Amino acid sequence: MLIEGVFAAVTTPFYPDEQIYFRKLEANMARYSRSLLAGMVVLGSTGEAPMLDDKESAEVLRVAAEATAPEKVLIAGVGRESVKATVALAETAAQHSYDAVLVRTPTYYATQMSAAAVLHYFRSVADRSPLPVLLYNIPRCVPYDIPLEVIAELAQHPNIAGIKDSSGNVPRIRATVEATRTAPRRTVTVTPIFEAVTGRMLAAKGDQSHTFVSAGQLAGGTAVATAPPVTPMKTRTKEVGFQVLTGSAAGMLASLEAGAAGAILGFAACAPQACQEVYLAWKDHDLKLAEEKQQRISGPSQRIGSQLGVAGIKYACDFNGYYGGRPRSPLLPVTAEQKAEIEVLLAGIRN
Repeated sequence: MLIEGVFAAVTTPFYPDEQIYFRKLEANMARYSRSLLAGMVVLGSTGEAPMLDDKESAEVLRVAAEATAPEKVLIAGVGRESVKATVALAETAAQHSYDAVLVRTPTYYATQMSAAAVLHYFRSVADRSPLPVLLYNIPRCVPYDIPLEVIAELAQHPNIAGIKDSSGNVPRIRATVEATRTAPRRTVTVTPIFEAVTGRMLAAKGDQSHTFVSAGQLAGGTAVATAPPVTPMKTRTKEVGFQVLTGSAAGMLASLEAGAAGAILGFAACAPQACQEVYLAWKDHDLKLAEEKQQRISGPSQRIGSQLGVAGIKYACDFNGYYGGRPRSPLLPVTAEQKAEIEVLLAGIRN
């Protein structure tokens, strides 16, 4: 699976009583689908995945997938404390036609997460996952920083496609790219302009459920339902290696320059266009413009995403036309003073 470009790590909306607000989730996913984002990550850290039980997680994955345009790459956060539970949620994601899964390191037994244990966990998940696996390194939430030598070894697995590194450490991004250069290259299906082809795109193209009746049949008083002609989808292939993505909006341009294939950003949930503009300018080799666009989001993303966290991102979503709402307790909503600060930070970053 081609996983490059900018992805929004989307929020999970809640009613005031903390039940999941599925209608708002649908509306958000539909709006992201109209953006230039490469895709979306559902049930990541910004999506408050640890706050949801298994039944809620499965429903969120279903509703989000049904509301998303077929051409958007969908990645499901499925990390759980055991291999069995992680694989079970990966299977649920596959049932709803997700394209890949994002898997964090288990946290409860952090002191026992030796290199051997981490290798065993990720290999066991990848062996049994029906979808390609993205490793998830997020040391500020998970008390474990996956060692480079472990990442390099896991990159050799045929079902481990890449990593999201949210350390915010650009030298580490560069070192990860270098350490995984020898990973097996994969042949992936892409569009004629080298964008990702998702399973949902192929399924939609092959859908023959709609029927039509010719004028002659109507004139003769006979209606015969026939399948419409199907135009084959034009595709090509591309060779990709181990794909490294940053989780830091403030370090996105530097990470791209260091070899990252893209970014999965909580800040893109509230400011997808501003994040995408950095990537597009970089792709166009306009480094001056890319630097200007990067400077525009660096301060706001650090304050809103890194410091104020999920609550800050959610209020920023409210301010920028998406539904954010309150986080699920014990996370606290932002204060009135913090809301005013967010509004000032986003004054020039509207969608």
